[in-house]
Amino acid sequence: MSTEVRQMFSSIATRYDVTNEVLSFGIHRLWRRSAVRLSGAREGNAVLDCATGTGDLALAFKRKVGASGRVMGTDFCKEMLDNAPAKAAREGLQVEFQVADAMALPFADDSFDVASIAFGIRNVDDPVKCLKEMARVVRPGGRVVVLEFGQPTGLFGGIFRLYSKVIMPAIGGLLTGNRAAYEYLPRTSAAFPAGEKFLSLMDQAGSYQERVAHPMTFGTSYVYVGTVR
Repeated sequence: MSTEVRQMFSSIATRYDVTNEVLSFGIHRLWRRSAVRLSGAREGNAVLDCATGTGDLALAFKRKVGASGRVMGTDFCKEMLDNAPAKAAREGLQVEFQVADAMALPFADDSFDVASIAFGIRNVDDPVKCLKEMARVVRPGGRVVVLEFGQPTGLFGGIFRLYSKVIMPAIGGLLTGNRAAYEYLPRTSAAFPAGEKFLSLMDQAGSYQERVAHPMTFGTSYVYVGTVR
């Protein structure tokens, strides 16, 4: 992954959670819960959360798989991971965290029942390679889950684009001191394949026997679920 992207996330890491909460009005929590539900994860499963950031999705999976399950959260930016262990400890959840690149995961084939990535796949250098790598570490019949922004249409889409281009950079810049980061994030979201176009990337990976897209909040985000061959 590019040094510039890593440095960008490093610069906003300490304010990332509060900024997420403000900019999404808390809706990101509902999207993550939906991702866990749609993953089919159950008690005792092993789950890998790539690009885990400060660990929110990893913690949501740990609540689902319980004490008998295992959750590993990875991220390519150490600074984003720094607060994750303490967050897990505050909730009494045992989650492992490790610095790792989602395109070169340091795990054996078939190590997990579920692998996930939330709002991270658009930041990797090669999304198809990432989809292949995530499938590699998941057992056949397991699932890869991708939570990512979409491009809503119609009246709501117009409002969302205005919010993304004008309001998000202004508020994000005030809260983190890095306006450029919150110009980059909505810009990449608007350009990244969504819906059927993202499903075509999953097809290109050649690793999935089934894949489906679940739109959330009028297409503002999607949960993509692929069943590994």
